[in-house]
Amino acid sequence: MTDKNIQLTSTISEDNTLTLALQNIDMPQPSADEVVIRIEAAPLNPSDLAVMFSAADMSTAMQSGTGQSPAITANVPAQFMPALKTRVNQATPVGNEGAGTVVAAGSSPAAQALMGKMVAVIGGGTYRQYHCVNVQSCLELKEGTTAKQGASSFVNPLTALAMVETMRAEGHKAIIHAAAASSLGQMLNRICIADGIDLVNIVRKTEQETLLRNMGAKYVVNSSSESFIEDLTAAIIATGATIAFDPIGGGQLTSDILNCMEAAITRDVEEYNVYGSDTFKQVYIYGALDRGPITLNRNFGFAWGVNGFLLFNALGKLGTNTVVAMRKRIADEITTTFASNYTHEVSLSEALQLASIAAYSKQATGEKYLITPQS
Repeated sequence: MTDKNIQLTSTISEDNTLTLALQNIDMPQPSADEVVIRIEAAPLNPSDLAVMFSAADMSTAMQSGTGQSPAITANVPAQFMPALKTRVNQATPVGNEGAGTVVAAGSSPAAQALMGKMVAVIGGGTYRQYHCVNVQSCLELKEGTTAKQGASSFVNPLTALAMVETMRAEGHKAIIHAAAASSLGQMLNRICIADGIDLVNIVRKTEQETLLRNMGAKYVVNSSSESFIEDLTAAIIATGATIAFDPIGGGQLTSDILNCMEAAITRDVEEYNVYGSDTFKQVYIYGALDRGPITLNRNFGFAWGVNGFLLFNALGKLGTNTVVAMRKRIADEITTTFASNYTHEVSLSEALQLASIAAYSKQATGEKYLITPQS
């Protein structure tokens, strides 16, 4: 350890300005149940970008500072400021997860047991060089696992597993997933193939269809195809899927999914019912790739639900035993089922360059960025 510690923060000021900057902070000192982790790798997830950029108009972003101490400023439209009042003038640390080596530990047996170990961590503020957290926020990685391999041990793996466990808990038997060629989507495919669960993958490009089929995906439908509705309905008939997870949010995809579910359920019904089928159909929206309105063309009866899906809320519903089992499975399979591939690596200072921001803020399918704070 050294006396130097740097973190990336996002601040919204009263003059409607977002500032992203690197701050020098104190080296943390762990209490009894805490450890200090030298963060060596931390992924850039969509949820991280939401904290970084908030409601700022990044087309107005401007670069300042120096190469080693850069800063980015951007305008926040006035209509969004009331909703952000609790963030005003607060330097918010960024980064939901990461991995690295435990370099200091508190006095408790649990903390001491992690000394010198490679661990993954969740809990916020991981875009920094040294992070102090409670041992409960750590996942000890198997010997030989690198920080890069373990950096994405929580957000995507837990979300994918929570989708499967939510399906089971709510009595569904198959899943529909949109934007399915994403890193999370590929992970969900590996889980469902291993667990014998039918998964209907919705993509928008031919090369994404090919990618998932080469992974072993059986049901892949292309939303850009003229036969999309027919293809989705056929896949739902084949699988019996009545639950879907959508990271897109805006537009009419949610409506299309519900309508196709209803069409599949009622395909052999001969008697008309103004209330539709009594089979419950559920769509969870867990992202905002499209921030526009959600359009529902209600031809799917009255037995349906559209809800937000937030990881920590979902884990709370699943219960402690289930979550413990999920975490163990992630640690055991972090280089196989839950492996993440990164196309770009950037240091903390490189993450605050306009060119880098323009690239990783696109959230392009198949591209995933990794921050290496020790670079």
